[in-house]
Amino acid sequence: MLHPKLASYFCGMRFQTPVVLLSGCVGFGQEYTRVEGFSHRDIGAVCLKGTTLSARPGNPTHRVYETPSGMLNAIGLQNPGANKVVDEILPSLNSQETRFIANVSGSTIEEYTEVTRLFDQSAIDAIEINISCPNVKEGGVTFGNDPDMSARVVEACRSVTNKPLITKLSPNQTNIADNAQRCIDAGSDAFSVINTLMGMAIDTNTRTPIIGNVQGGLSGPAIKPIALLKVHQVYQVCKAHNIPIIGQGGITTANDALEFIIAGASAVGLGTGLFYDPLLSKKVNDGIVDYLDTHQLNHFSELIGSLDC
Repeated sequence: MLHPKLASYFCGMRFQTPVVLLSGCVGFGQEYTRVEGFSHRDIGAVCLKGTTLSARPGNPTHRVYETPSGMLNAIGLQNPGANKVVDEILPSLNSQETRFIANVSGSTIEEYTEVTRLFDQSAIDAIEINISCPNVKEGGVTFGNDPDMSARVVEACRSVTNKPLITKLSPNQTNIADNAQRCIDAGSDAFSVINTLMGMAIDTNTRTPIIGNVQGGLSGPAIKPIALLKVHQVYQVCKAHNIPIIGQGGITTANDALEFIIAGASAVGLGTGLFYDPLLSKKVNDGIVDYLDTHQLNHFSELIGSLDC
C-alpha cells in the first residue's frame, strides 16, 4: 500500500497516487506488467492507447526519433479499433490495481461520438478525448486548435456518456485558457495539459525528413517549461469550477512532478520519461513523499495551485 499522503480522488475516481501513465506510452496497460519491478499499484491510472472507430495501421516509418532532451513521434494512431479494444482488451485488464482511462480519437465529430458511446458501454473508468486530431471535413484543421471545434467535440461526447470526460488540450493554439473555458461550458470534467508540440528533424545527408510523416509530436524535457506555463494558464480557469488537471510534458523526476502540482495539476502524467526509466513512477512517488515530510505537509493536495506569483 502506498503512502496515504498520495491518495486522492480525481473526478470521483480514487487514485492511490497522483502519477498517471500517459496514452501512447504504455500501450493498452498490459505491456508494462512485463517489466520486472513494475506494479500498477504504484500509479493512479493508465491512459490507454489512442483508439479510433476502425483499426488503423499507423504512419510510415520512421515513426520515432530522439532529439536533444526529447523525442519526436508520429505513430499515426495505430490501433485495432474501438470494438476490439472494448470486447477483447478491456476484459483482460486488472481493475483491482489501478484505474483505466480510454483515449478517444477521430477524424470527424461523428467518429468521436461513436467511439465514446462504445466506451460508455464498457467497464472503463473514464474517457480522455484527444482533440489534437485533424478534422477531415474541415480540410484537416486540427480540432484542438480551434475553440469552437474543441467545444463541439466535447459537447458531442458528453451527450453519449456519463463517465468522467477528460479533454486533452493542444499547446499548438493561440489561447489555451479560452479553449479550456469553452470545453468546461461544453461539459468537460477535467483536462490533460498538454499534448505534444509539433516539430521535425532532417537528415542532412539525404536532405529528407527523418520522420516518415514529415512532422511529429515533440515530447520530453524539452517541452517542460511550455507545459508548466500552459498548466498554470489553464488552472486560472479551472480553479473556480473545481476542474482537475493532469499536468504533463517532460516529467522525469519528482521535482518536475512537484512543479506541475504547484502550478495547478491535481495529477501528473509520465510519458517519454518511461522510455528512459520504466520504473520512474515509484521514484516520483517516493520523492513527493520526501518533499511533503521535509516541509511538514500532510498531503500533496496542499501544494495544488500553491504557486506564489
